[in-house]
Amino acid sequence: MKGFFENLGFFASRFNQAIVITIELSIISLVAATIIGIIVGLVNTSKSKSVIMKILKAIANLYIYIIRGTPMLVQILIIYFGLGQMLRPTGFRWLNIGGTFTAGTVALSLNAGAYMAEIVRGGIEAVDKGQIEAARSLGLTYGKTMKKIVLPQALRTMLPSIINQFIISIKDTSLLSVIGLTELTNVGKTIAATKSDHMLVIYSFMDICERICREMHTYVSDRDFYAF
Repeated sequence: MKGFFENLGFFASRFNQAIVITIELSIISLVAATIIGIIVGLVNTSKSKSVIMKILKAIANLYIYIIRGTPMLVQILIIYFGLGQMLRPTGFRWLNIGGTFTAGTVALSLNAGAYMAEIVRGGIEAVDKGQIEAARSLGLTYGKTMKKIVLPQALRTMLPSIINQFIISIKDTSLLSVIGLTELTNVGKTIAATKSDHMLVIYSFMDICERICREMHTYVSDRDFYAF
């Protein structure tokens, strides 16, 4: 343990950097996923019967089906290695646009976006249809009805699930270690490999971080948001 405390400053700096990267990645991906989710959710709940909307609905449903039906690890590998290799003839390189951080953000955003789309769809459908009909009868367009009537009420229903998805995204960042992103899990594995005599302490610290995320998830799931 003496050697561990001698290297404590080094461990702390590495873990601090990893925690910052993990949180930044989670926040950016959740913002992007929310935008994707709102767009896809609005498409899926649209009542328009035009040909263009039918095509958009088919694309949205296919996107949700593929993302929710495949492991995230496979998606990460396809986006980083597969997409990078496929676009290489065009001069595309992940290293030119941020490397593993950008690839990880894209992977997390697309994955969380599919779940956010279902959260948005569920929140919109939870609003009483009578309110939508009343708004339309008063002359409000579909866009204004969604903006001023439906989405403010739907947000209250969606909020617990959105926070849960954010916590899930934080935990999912550990999968990005397979492409070499220096997030919390990757840094812990690297330090444990070079400082094997401190492996127990390092993995205990990583387990504590994981338990904190799990407790946050449980707290949010049990909290009564409808009391406000």
